[in-house]
Amino acid sequence: MKPVSSMTGFAVAARTTAIGSLTLELKSVNSRFLDLSVRHPDELRSVEPALREVIAARVNRGKMECRLALARSGGEAGSGLNPDALERLKALAAEIESAVPGVAKLGVADVLAWPGVVEVPAADPEALRQTVLDALEEALQALAASRQREGAALREVLRGHCDAIDAIAAQARARAPELLAAVERKLVERLEQALGKTLADASTLSREEISDRIRQEVTLYGMKMDVDEEIKRLTTHVGEVRRVLENGGPVGRRLDFLMQELNREANTLGSKAAAIEMTNASVELKLLIEQMREQIQNLE
Repeated sequence: MKPVSSMTGFAVAARTTAIGSLTLELKSVNSRFLDLSVRHPDELRSVEPALREVIAARVNRGKMECRLALARSGGEAGSGLNPDALERLKALAAEIESAVPGVAKLGVADVLAWPGVVEVPAADPEALRQTVLDALEEALQALAASRQREGAALREVLRGHCDAIDAIAAQARARAPELLAAVERKLVERLEQALGKTLADASTLSREEISDRIRQEVTLYGMKMDVDEEIKRLTTHVGEVRRVLENGGPVGRRLDFLMQELNREANTLGSKAAAIEMTNASVELKLLIEQMREQIQNLE
């Protein structure tokens, strides 16, 4: 049985690189398609195409954000001062002091913050790329595990809803003949009371023939109000939902279609309801189906 995955998840991975500490975060929520955004510092811009390719190969659906953060450490091994940059800064400071006498002198923090004064060893691009991809692989595995845990919980919730729908359908199937017969008897009595004497006085038909005609009309009405086919289709669709959940994998789109079919049968059942019990059953079914639909929106 393949796992069922939610589209909601979060994962983080950290690595140490030659230019600082790298943190990679993955966040995803539900979406009809894969909607991927990548945020990164300029130093890692070249890695973005590879990140997108790997994520697209592993994730089918979801609005996903991949965020890269790089925290440079002030004491990288091999870092030092650039004499040429210091000389340029010194010359500029002298020019400014000459042009604006009394200007505040540069402090140590000002000097160190000047671009190029502190030399940081350049990172090997290929090694940096591989480090980022290693972090991505760890984060993707953690994200997949997170999404599968939530997917497993949602699968059990949906199975519980399927049980509830089956129970309502079984109760409706058991009560349907009794309820329909009661409605037909009441309808026959009312028609005979309302029309029997009038038709007998204005027609050559006997009272027995009139009663037969009334019962024929009531029988046709009963056939139109029969909900056995709707209940059978309802349980068939529920069985298909169970089968899809059992097989696992990407199930969201298939289940969303089945929710439409279930809702159609529940609506038809309500429109044919010949008693308040059937109306209540239809309402309960539609509530359950809507709850299932909301849960399915989160499944991949």
